[in-house]
Amino acid sequence: MNTDYMVRIQAVLDFIEENIDQEMNLEMLAETSNFSKYHFSRVFSAIINQPPMTYLTERRLHHAVTYLKTTNKTMLDISSLCGFSSISSFNSSFRKLFKTTPSGMRRSMLEHSNKQLMSGNNQEELSPSTNYYMGINTNNNFLRRVWDMNIEVKELPSYQVAFVRHVGSYLETYKAWGTLSKWVEKNTFPPTEYFIGISLDDPSVTDEYSCRYDACITIPKEFSIESDTSIEFKTLPGGLYALYKFYDTIDKFAIAYQCVYGQWLPNSDYEPDDRHALEFCMNDPYTDPEGKVKVDLYIPIKSIAGL
Repeated sequence: MNTDYMVRIQAVLDFIEENIDQEMNLEMLAETSNFSKYHFSRVFSAIINQPPMTYLTERRLHHAVTYLKTTNKTMLDISSLCGFSSISSFNSSFRKLFKTTPSGMRRSMLEHSNKQLMSGNNQEELSPSTNYYMGINTNNNFLRRVWDMNIEVKELPSYQVAFVRHVGSYLETYKAWGTLSKWVEKNTFPPTEYFIGISLDDPSVTDEYSCRYDACITIPKEFSIESDTSIEFKTLPGGLYALYKFYDTIDKFAIAYQCVYGQWLPNSDYEPDDRHALEFCMNDPYTDPEGKVKVDLYIPIKSIAGL
């Protein structure tokens, strides 16, 4: 793995441990990593196998367990020392992870000897991992194919596009495509225009029904833009992109994203740039003989400084 990625992600893990009692948010962690907020969450999730805020919460809770075992501090004090905004959020998060309350765990600890408590994997779980690269299950044949992915680095021009924005589950983006298709039918477009999807949020860190998605079609330069309340227009910036040609069932598309960010990028001489990934839709999965989707996935990149 590229040492630059290792240093930047480790800096985030160290920052979390050193500031566990402080308020932290995704923007702060992204700034520590020197990745943009959008790309940071994808890189972190792909490498650590957890979204950054989930990892942060679990580290807070493991610190809380240490306080429960080694001190007589009150639950209120412990929740504050571990960075929780309230005792109720502390109790709720604790119960969700450990299936018991903080006071219940403390009582359980008192019933066992220290040797029994610290045996097994408990001690390891309380310590931050310095070997943060978790990898992904290699038993999946699709993942093995993706790991051997043939990535092509390409320069794309800027595109003028008409688009419809969908806010909600990414499983319902067909609604935006339906609206866009009706508009396209009213206009005459050459067959050379592209249909492009843009996932504006990372569903691992954004609520499912708050995710934004743009269904786009490129428009000719001479196209006359007219007022239409259902359609918006914008320019997609050009630049350097890493292209992965995806052709498989749609349920594996998220894994392709994960592998590009977690496998290919950290082992390349590139890092993600502050532009959104572009999903060029190359077929209609409803007419595909195998029901597969063909997507040219373009990840925006730039050369790592100093390389």
